[in-house]
Amino acid sequence: MGEKKMKITDVARETGLNRNTITLLYKETALRVDLEAIDKLCNLFECEVSDLFEKVD
Repeated sequence: MGEKKMKITDVARETGLNRNTITLLYKETALRVDLEAIDKLCNLFECEVSDLFEKVD
């Protein structure tokens, strides 16, 4: 979002995702993520899933 200078509202509008879903992902507090949401975010940001998520021990 920072690289594209997008706000949560912009992402919600472009993807059709709920603003709360994007906020939880942005703040890294989401407990689970719908596969459709991941797909929409990857399409918007033209990236792979691994660019959005990382496993932290």
